[in-house]
Parts: sequence; structure tokens; C-alpha cells
Amino acid sequence: MLDLTLDDIARIIGGTLVLGDHAVELGVSESTIVGGAVDTDSREIVPGGIFVAKPGEFSDGHLYVPAAIESGAELVIVERVLDDLTVPQIVVADSVQALGDLATEVVRRIRELGLLKVVGITGSNGKTTTKNLVRTILERRGPTIAPRDSFNNEVGAPLTMLKLEADTKYLVAEMGASKPGEITRLVRMARPDVGVVLMVGLAHAGEFGGIEKTLQTKTEMVTDLLPTDVAVLNIDDYRVAGMAEKTRASVLWFGLDARADVRASALQSTPTGTTFTLSLPTGQSRQVNFGVLGEHHVMNALAAAAVAHTLEVPLDDIVEALESVTRAEHWRMEVLPGTQGITIINDAYNASPDSMLAGLKTLAQISGEGIRRVAVLGEMSELGEFSLEEHDRIGRTIVRLGIERIFVVGEGARALHLAATHEGSWDGESAFFDTADEAYAVLEGELRSGDVVLVKSSNSAGLRFLGDRLGERFA
Repeated sequence: MLDLTLDDIARIIGGTLVLGDHAVELGVSESTIVGGAVDTDSREIVPGGIFVAKPGEFSDGHLYVPAAIESGAELVIVERVLDDLTVPQIVVADSVQALGDLATEVVRRIRELGLLKVVGITGSNGKTTTKNLVRTILERRGPTIAPRDSFNNEVGAPLTMLKLEADTKYLVAEMGASKPGEITRLVRMARPDVGVVLMVGLAHAGEFGGIEKTLQTKTEMVTDLLPTDVAVLNIDDYRVAGMAEKTRASVLWFGLDARADVRASALQSTPTGTTFTLSLPTGQSRQVNFGVLGEHHVMNALAAAAVAHTLEVPLDDIVEALESVTRAEHWRMEVLPGTQGITIINDAYNASPDSMLAGLKTLAQISGEGIRRVAVLGEMSELGEFSLEEHDRIGRTIVRLGIERIFVVGEGARALHLAATHEGSWDGESAFFDTADEAYAVLEGELRSGDVVLVKSSNSAGLRFLGDRLGERFA
């Protein structure tokens, strides 16, 4: 983080600075400068850091203030005065709000230096993959900050912004939301020069209250953009395409549609990735050998290429960076090839109807002599009233795709198993298991050389660990 005085920080976040007798004895004053890494996790605090005590659903960050100080925190931001601390504390009404206010000011000050460009990315699916691709392209051209994992909410996004330094050239901000207004808040913190919307689907539809509420929330990415900014929009998604009418920014289209400014054509899917021709609005085109499995990830590559083009990255550099990426992220279409001829595709970090269908289509496209396709599936969470209908639809689709063997794990996905069974033309095509351990015991004995296994579920179902376990067993 930028160096700031304690008094500066207190003023920025609207808090009360409490130095404490011990800190005063050590010469700490209102003008003392701090600038270490900011975190809400005491386990991540490093010497010189700032710890934000955030009340949580299951625990209270104030309980971990001593641990943060022991790890080297030089300042704590709290919602109530804590006794006997050896470091100064700033007391605020809302520590999450304070975190956002601090991030907003840090971004503003670094922007004033004239070097920083900010990219904001949202969408129902693909945010993390696209963020990783954009980071891979941009970090070759200058210091780049991007979130780890899926740090894209009201806490994770500002924590990423607070990693900015005076020489940072690019900030890639992933922006998610669980309710309307959250993306607006993040956009106003970061003030993107480039705002990306990937797609609008049923992911988290249960939380939002339906697809129209999801659309309204994702549109928040572009409504605050300025005329000098660029909205990078998916022309193949009619809901996203409609956002062009909601923004003052210029629009750069990406997609497979012939009208797209940044377009992919001549797609060829293989078990190791996708080959496609990338075309830019300059008239240039190049073949890309993209090592991330699944044609649906080509859309993420196009979005990343569009961002890079907007930021004046040459086509050759874009292609070289895209071809250097071999996986989207840990647990996202992660290919774990085995020495016994068994391939595990672990894609169980998140699942929505759109991403589940995309993963299954990728599995269906993998063919060859001796190859048997196996789907190990768990619940798609956060669908609310749409859950039964969507699990039923996916179960029937699996059979229609011709996937030979289906393992369904967990009560939340039972409707998927029942639908596959009703749709199937023979008994035993789909098997149901209450737990991942039960599924593993059968898989361990049944898998054979040539099998390609897709493991897919929402994070809450925990099948990512089953995927890892299968990878270790057959590696």
C-alpha cells in the first residue's frame, strides 16, 4: 500500500485514532507513516502490515487482533476499542466500509500519478479465468496487480486494490456481487478505464431473485463508465449486448459472431485445448493454440485479447501470452493426466447451469478409440427456485450428449441423477452416492485405461477434493 500517516488513514476512513500508552512510549504519533500490506486474515499479516478486524458470520476478526500483532501488524482497524494493545488502533463504525474507503483513496492517489490503467471484469461465469489471462498479458508490459483466487467481493476487491504501489501500471479488478449495488460500489472504488462484461447467466440467480435482477446487477459495470472509457462486451450474449445502450463509454465487441471487433473463428477442440484464429479490428489475425481445455474458455481469451488491444498491446504479444497459459486456475478445467491412461479434469470450484453445460459439452467432444467419458457431478448451488428445474435439465442433457457413465454425489444433486435415469436408454448409466468417499470407492475400482473423467460441482459440494484425490490415485 502507499505510505500514509496514521492521521491520514484515520481521516480517510472516518475513524478515531487511539495510539495507546505503549505505542506513545515507542515514539508513535499521528504523523507516523505506515504502508504495509492490508489484510482481514491474521494468518496473512506480515511485519509492517495493517489488520482490519471484520466481524464475520461465524467468527469475529477482533478475536484475532493479538495474533495479527504477533505476526507484525503495526496498525489495527477495529469497530470497538480494544484494551492493552501494543500498536495503535483506528476505531470505525463499519470495518468493511472503512476498507473500501481506504482502497478508494489509494486508487485515486495513484491515478493522479498518471501511470495506472484499471480493468474491471464481471460476468456470471469466467471472471477468474479472464482475470488470469488479462494479468498474464499485461504483466509482461509493466507492474500489474490482480486478485488471488476469486477475491472479487466487497472485501476481496479492496484488499487487491490496496496492493497498489506508485509504480503499478495495471490493476485488474475482478468484480462479483451477491446483490444489486455491489458492483456499483466496486466500480466507484476502482474507476475502471476498461469495463468487461462476459455473460449473464443463472449463477447466483437464487440470491439475486432471477435472471433480470442478475442482468441489472451486471449492467452496473458499464453504467458509471466515462465517455473516455471502453466497455468490452460479449456480442454473442443478447443480454450483455443490450448493455451498449446503458453506457456512455465506447464499446468494443468480442465473440464468435462475425460482427465482433475481436473475434474467434475456425475453432478446433482437442483433449489438450482449442485452436482458433484470433482477429482484431485492425484487420490482423493469428492462429492461437490455446491450452486451456474447453471451447467456452475461448470466449474468456477473446475478452482478454479485447482488453489488451484496448491497452495497445501488439497482437503477437497477446498470442504469445495466451499460448503460455495451460490452465484456467486450480480446480477450473484442470487436467490431471495419469500414467494409467486415465485423465481427470477437475472443474469443481464453481458450477452454474451455464458452466456445467459447457464442461459437459467439452467432455462430449473428447472422443477416440478406447475413450470412455465419465461425469462425476455434484450440486449447482445458489439457484434458489430454479434449482430443481436446472438440475433436471442438466441430467437429461448429459444423456443426450452421449456421456457413457455418470456419478452423482450429494442430496442436492439427486434431481440430476433422477433426470438422467429417466432419460437414459439403459439401466445403470447414472449412479447416485450420498458422499464423495462412497463415490471414490466405486470410481477407484471401475475406472480403466482410456477413461476421461470430468469432476464438476459448486464449491460448496466439495468435489474439488474428490478430483484431487482421483488425480493423485491415478497420476
